[in-house]
Amino acid sequence: MAGAAPEDSEFDERLYDLKMSKLLEADGEEFFTSYEEVYDSFDAMGLETNLLRGFEKPSAIQQQGIVPFCKGLDVIQQAQSGTGKTAVFCSGVLQQLDYNVVECQALVLAPNRELAQQINKVMRALGDYLGVKVHACVDGISIREDQRILSSGVHVVVGTLGRVSNMLRRKTLSSDYIRMFVLDEADEMLLKEFKKIHDILQLIPPEVQVGVFSATMPPEALEITRKFMNKPVRILVKRDELILESIKQFYVNVDKEEWKLETLYDLYETLAITQSVIFVNTRRKVDRLTDKMRSHDHTVSAIHGDMDQNTIYIIMREFCSGSSRVLITTDLLARGIDVQQVSLVINYDLPTQPENYLHRIGRSGRFGRKGVAINFVTKDDERMLIDIQKFYYVIVEELPAIVDLV
Repeated sequence: MAGAAPEDSEFDERLYDLKMSKLLEADGEEFFTSYEEVYDSFDAMGLETNLLRGFEKPSAIQQQGIVPFCKGLDVIQQAQSGTGKTAVFCSGVLQQLDYNVVECQALVLAPNRELAQQINKVMRALGDYLGVKVHACVDGISIREDQRILSSGVHVVVGTLGRVSNMLRRKTLSSDYIRMFVLDEADEMLLKEFKKIHDILQLIPPEVQVGVFSATMPPEALEITRKFMNKPVRILVKRDELILESIKQFYVNVDKEEWKLETLYDLYETLAITQSVIFVNTRRKVDRLTDKMRSHDHTVSAIHGDMDQNTIYIIMREFCSGSSRVLITTDLLARGIDVQQVSLVINYDLPTQPENYLHRIGRSGRFGRKGVAINFVTKDDERMLIDIQKFYYVIVEELPAIVDLV
């Protein structure tokens, strides 16, 4: 059934490879640059002494990706969630800053406020011993507060498209010293928001170094990078290498939609769960499921796109602190949640697009820890589960009677 090996995976893989080869044929090696060096230790990278202080061994993407970015090259880097991708561009930015000049020298953009604030924390932590000044310039925060902080001087701005564009147009954020431009979770922004990206690029110096980072990078998104990148170093992994080995993936047959709730109750009664994220596909279902879970004596947090940014921030802080064990959400935050204790992701509804599956299940098993993803599958969902397996060349097995979340 749904757990059977994908029948057309060979065809899908050939189609994906064909798209990629056509992309390369257009300008071929004249556009992409190869960079083969791999560094097994941070010491071998020649970084500032106080940068990455306390880090022991670089992950695979860090071994390949930090040095070319530090050398000022444009880069396109793809790595699965939870492998230290954020530290690659943060360390690349921090390595190149002139700390004697308290002006914005690097602009980092993320698709949502939560991810931008998360990057802001990582940048501050990595640059703590370097004296870096970082500001999260995001929607939902007072513009007057942005103006005050930016006028006092910062080295790095991490932000969302709308707010950063606003600050640049007002000239509250000066672009005169910007020489690094980074897009995180770039595929989503390139495919949906490229006009906004293009508008920002018109407001900053044309010779900026560009870094593009994402867990997934379809050929269509890669094609768009031609419009604004200069012979980028390309470090990409195939989709079949993207699923985290530390995440066990299962499905549960629920046949009918109305049976999902009882199945969910059963799971929480039988599994020892630290914290979990439950994904549904509509805002209305977030509210409905939240009410049902609370009436069943579960402490639940819930967020969706109808909430204002300050409310979302408060709820996320509550969840991250551990005061609630369950977060119910839509795909709004599939790319922006980083809670170390999350051991379980439940797709109460399967995602409507296979691409979102990776971002959802990547919320568990962060940084090499083990995690579990459980997918509720009705008869109407069987086709989507098969499509997900084909897309990632993976087999999702039926949930056994006993599941180890440790």
